[in-house]
Amino acid sequence: MFSISFENQTNFDINIDLLNNISNEFSKKEIEFILCDNSYIKKLNNQFRQKNTATDVLSFPYEDMPMTPLGSIVISLDYAKDKAHEYSHSILDEITLLYIHGLLHLLGYDHEIDDGQHRNLEEKLIKKYKLPNSLIIRNT
Repeated sequence: MFSISFENQTNFDINIDLLNNISNEFSKKEIEFILCDNSYIKKLNNQFRQKNTATDVLSFPYEDMPMTPLGSIVISLDYAKDKAHEYSHSILDEITLLYIHGLLHLLGYDHEIDDGQHRNLEEKLIKKYKLPNSLIIRNT
């Protein structure tokens, strides 16, 4: 079992036990998880994707080598709050949905180019953990 290296740049109190449980289903590697605001994620999105806008979640897979973490997941709390309010569920549920989405990207899934594998696995996890529909499912 591994752990999440959690950097909370916000004042939102989060218990990451559920995220650890979800991660442990797929990998024994550590994951860096950063919870931030729209300003920080916008800078990263511009720097690494040349998109000068805030976004919900970014994933940065690391090179697959022994003893290296799986990668980093960065989530905007501002975005999670807005979507939680819009869809009438908890902020923690929205963060968990975004974390699952980012984790699957770290594992090599890509909903923009695959044949539905990312969406299908995300949907299975959502049902297993009794979460509301995620962004990828809401948009289909």
